[in-house]
Amino acid sequence: MTPPDSTLPMPTSTARDERLAQLRAAMRLAQVDACVIPSSDPHLSEYLPGRWQGREWLTGFTGSVGTFIATADFAGCWTDARYWTQAATELAGSSVQLMKIPSGASLLHIDWLAANLAAGQTVAVDARVLGLSSARLLADALKARGVNLRTDIDLLDAVWSERPALPPAPVFEHAAPFASLSRADKLAAIRAAMATLGANRHFVSTLDDIAWLFNLRGADVSYNPVFLAHALLTTDSATLFVAEAKVDAALRARLLEDGVSLAPYEDAAAALAALPAGATLLIDPRRITAGMREAVAAGINVIEAVNPSTFAKSRKSALDAAHVRATMEQDGAALCEFFAWLEAELANPARAPLTEVAIDRHITAARARRPGFVSPSFGTIAGFNANGAIIHYRASDAAHAVIEGDGLLLIDSGGQYLGGTTDITRVVPVGATSEAQRRDFTLVLQGVIALSSARFPRGTRSPMLDALARAPIWAAGIDYGHGTGHGVGFFLNVHEGPQSISASAMPEPHTAMEEGMITSVEPGIYRPGRWGIRIENLVLNVAADSTEFGHWLRFETLTLCPIDTRCLHLPLLRADDIAWINDYHATVRARLAPHVSGPAAAWLQRRTQEI
Repeated sequence: MTPPDSTLPMPTSTARDERLAQLRAAMRLAQVDACVIPSSDPHLSEYLPGRWQGREWLTGFTGSVGTFIATADFAGCWTDARYWTQAATELAGSSVQLMKIPSGASLLHIDWLAANLAAGQTVAVDARVLGLSSARLLADALKARGVNLRTDIDLLDAVWSERPALPPAPVFEHAAPFASLSRADKLAAIRAAMATLGANRHFVSTLDDIAWLFNLRGADVSYNPVFLAHALLTTDSATLFVAEAKVDAALRARLLEDGVSLAPYEDAAAALAALPAGATLLIDPRRITAGMREAVAAGINVIEAVNPSTFAKSRKSALDAAHVRATMEQDGAALCEFFAWLEAELANPARAPLTEVAIDRHITAARARRPGFVSPSFGTIAGFNANGAIIHYRASDAAHAVIEGDGLLLIDSGGQYLGGTTDITRVVPVGATSEAQRRDFTLVLQGVIALSSARFPRGTRSPMLDALARAPIWAAGIDYGHGTGHGVGFFLNVHEGPQSISASAMPEPHTAMEEGMITSVEPGIYRPGRWGIRIENLVLNVAADSTEFGHWLRFETLTLCPIDTRCLHLPLLRADDIAWINDYHATVRARLAPHVSGPAAAWLQRRTQEI
């Protein structure tokens, strides 16, 4: 679970009321009856540059998933179970209602609009940040009710006087040895996929696809090393629409050598409008905004399919996997240093108070000492006892817990390295733990083991695997309100598609599990107001064997860090559970021992002892 990092100050209750009043005034002036503000940008990103954090600016809710709707007499924010507790806290004191939805893919806000607006009324949403698939569903639902839809207006511009500018961070190259394929080779592969689909043009807006395709990285959003850009490919050229100042002369020259020219960021829509007659354009309706689709010149033949780069970058090469394994050793060594420090602090009666905020600071410092480290891959979650039950909890200087007494500390963290992206969750005991806590911990670990040990046919739809992790937890009459696994990029987004091990995801063909994919395994149990437990490893799809029934895959666990056996309720463990834990810890000890010394080495030996 990875929370976003807010770049905006939390608005006061008075500020929220004033901003909502200004928005309603702008709506009246534009003759709009309802305004929809999605959590999105022109690239449909999960984590947003400050300029497009409008929902947060209006409401104070900082979750990465949420749709805000305002009418003359109503304001609501739709978000899923991961954020219900957080949203209730952050929306408190405002007139914005929390609207609970079952998952981030839910369309209940569209149902609400259709049910609550009358024929002849008008809904406004900025097409430049509205996904094409969502726009079509919204338009169909409103049309059926006789409600008008305006997509040509951005009401935030009318009321947000201090709206942030576009980020200026420079673009840099992700080159050999870490980039296993050259930019030219990647472009050739995508052009071959275009030809197979019958396209001679391909427009790409998603930032991770662009960063991967051009072997470039940036820092325009927190934690994900991407930059704001669009791309238009032809059969023999490519144009990257990016702010000129972000690319230096040397990099610009290297791009030109590979047939990549640069154009201003704001010219992308005009380029679509200027496509020549007879062009056949490939777009991904899940990864392009309605605004960009509306810009395509009339008469252009449009093919809709998943971006070929989305599939390509999800299937890490053997060289990519080797870099990730090496990165996991460095990350695991950093975690050994951190946990050795943490245990020493907790055991020291004379220490100063230890807070959740300090956890974030020390774990990041440990990673920063490792070669290839660039940044955290998301904001660290450090939740003690009740805070651990808030799935996307984020401690701050203004609001955090002191870690003292008895209980459980959940730590979800990760790093961006030149050789890969990490994401790991561990839970450690503080003082004494109860039998109920140890039972929950053991059930969660059994869920991790069950999924990590799976063997499945190549091409299995990833959502179908979700129940494997839940089965031990379901058997105890317990469930959790988030997906079990998300894809992970290679020095890219910590959340990456197309695979998703989640019951709320549709098992569509594009979610097929293929060799080389990296996915998280992270079941959990959350007791609101008491404690939360989640254990997370990253796994790699590797070939198992072939039978008369086809080719089979299995998971290789990539993450290297001990799982705290002090939290186990041993009577619940089966012999195969114990064997898995001992085998995993033997691997962790062997792989990490060469990279640690002193207290970290002693901690590693202590926490990987057989049970």
